[in-house]
Amino acid sequence: MEPSGGDGEVATKRAKPSSDDAGGGCGEDRLSALPDDVLVLILLRLLTPAAAQTSVLSRRWRRVWALLPELRFLCAPDPNRISAVLDAHEAALRYLFVETRDAAAGSAAAWLPAAARRVTGRLLFHNLDEGSDAQEDGDEEIFELPCLESATSASLHLGFLGLAVAPAGVFARLTELSLARVRLHRPGELGDAVSSPRCPCLQKLTVHDSRGLGNLTIHSDSLQQVELRDLSGLQQLSIVAPALQVLDVMKCFYHDHNELVASISAPQLVTLVWIDDPRVPSSVQLGETEHLELLGPSLYLVYGLQDSTLNHACLSFLRRFKVIEGLIITLAYLPKIDNCQYLMEDMTMLPNITFLRLIVLTNGHAFGASAFHVLRMCSGIRRLLLAFPATDVEAQKTCPSGCICGDQHNWETDQLLLNCLQEVEITPFRGSEHEVTFVKQLFDWATVLQKMTVSFDYSVTESMAKELCLVLRNFSRPEIRMEFYMDEGRVKVLSAPED
Repeated sequence: MEPSGGDGEVATKRAKPSSDDAGGGCGEDRLSALPDDVLVLILLRLLTPAAAQTSVLSRRWRRVWALLPELRFLCAPDPNRISAVLDAHEAALRYLFVETRDAAAGSAAAWLPAAARRVTGRLLFHNLDEGSDAQEDGDEEIFELPCLESATSASLHLGFLGLAVAPAGVFARLTELSLARVRLHRPGELGDAVSSPRCPCLQKLTVHDSRGLGNLTIHSDSLQQVELRDLSGLQQLSIVAPALQVLDVMKCFYHDHNELVASISAPQLVTLVWIDDPRVPSSVQLGETEHLELLGPSLYLVYGLQDSTLNHACLSFLRRFKVIEGLIITLAYLPKIDNCQYLMEDMTMLPNITFLRLIVLTNGHAFGASAFHVLRMCSGIRRLLLAFPATDVEAQKTCPSGCICGDQHNWETDQLLLNCLQEVEITPFRGSEHEVTFVKQLFDWATVLQKMTVSFDYSVTESMAKELCLVLRNFSRPEIRMEFYMDEGRVKVLSAPED
C-alpha cells in the first residue's frame, strides 16, 4: 500500500530506532519501533491537533501524523492553521471533518482550496450558527467552493454563509453532494456544476434549508436521488435524469408568489414525494413514470374551509395516477377546528395500491373517522405503516370536551374488510385512547393479518410499554406475530409475556 494511494492508506514501514529516538538511552522505546501503519492506527484515535503534537516526541514521530488518512478539527479557531496542516500533510485523505462556530466566509476560503487538493474520500464542513438567516445579501461576504476533483462525497452545513460554486472544473469522482443552510450566489451555476459534463459520477444530491436558489436546472445521466427541502424563493425546477429513482421535494415553492414551473423527466423514477405549495402540482410537468412505485403528495386537511386549495391540489395530483404500488397519505388536523368543516368526503378516489403509509398529524384530535375513510378506499393493501408524528400540541392527549372531531363516530360500527392486509407497522405509538381504539378495530378489519410491529414513542416508559403490550395482545389473535420496540429507533427489543 502506497501512502499516496487514492484511499489514503499508509505503507507498512519498520523504522530502525536511532540513538536519539529512544529517549536518550533511558529505556527501550518499543512504541517507536512499531510499523507506521500501526502508529497511524494509534493516532487516528486522537483529534488532529493532538495527533500533530506527537511530532515533537522524536525524529521517528516527526512525520507519522502526516500519514494519517483521516483528519478531524472540532471548533477550529484558526482557519490558517487548518490550511497549514493540510499543506504539510503527505497522505491522501479519505476523510476530512472541519467544525467551526460562526465562521466568516473568508475563514472557509482560507482552507478549502487545500482540502480540495488533498481529499480523495469524504469532506464534511459544519459551521455551527445561532440559527438566524437574517443577514442581508448585499452586506455579506461570500466564498467560492473550489472544484473537488478527487473527493467522492461532500457535505457542507454552512450556517447561512454566502457560497458561490466554482464556474469551471470537473468534480470527477464526486458521488454525493449535500448542502444545508447555504446562501447561494450565482445560483444558476449549481445546476451546471452538478450536471453530467462537470459531475459525471454524481448519484445523490441533497439541498436543505437554503436561500438564493431561484432556478435549478439539472441534466445528469448518473443522478439517482434528489432531495430538495425548504428552498425559499425557488421558482423554476427542471430535471432531466434518465437514471433518477427518488425525487423528494418539500416546501421549496411556498415562499414566493411568482409563476412556478417544474419539469421532471425521469423515466426510471420509483419514488416521488411532492409536498409543496398548493398551486404547484398543476404546473408540474411529469414525463413517463411507468416504474413509479411510491407516491407522496402534499398533506390533506381533515377539517378546514370547504374550498381548501391545499386539498384540491393534493387530490388533483393523486388523480394523475390510477395504479401504483405504494402511497404516502398525510392527514393533518389543525390545532383548533371550531367552525371548520369536515373535508374527508371530498376524497372520493385513490390509486389502486398494495402498500399504504398513513401519516396522521392529530394535534390531540380523534382521528379514527378520517383514517377509516382512507382505508375504505385502499381495501386491497397488503402492508400498512401507521405513523403518528409528534405535533406542537404534544402534551394535549385528548382534545377539549365537545370538540367536533368526535362527531364522526360511525366508523366504529361501519363494516370494513381488509382481507389482503398481512403486515402492519405502527410508529411512534404513545398509547393514547384514540390510538388504542383504532388499533383494536384494525385487528377486526384485517382478517388475514400475520404480523404487527409496534415501536413506542420515546416518551413511553418501559412499564407503560409492557402494559400496552398486554392490551394489544388481548386484541390480537394467536396466529398474529406481535413485535414491540422501545425508543422508536429499536435500540431495545421489548418482550412481554404471552397471555
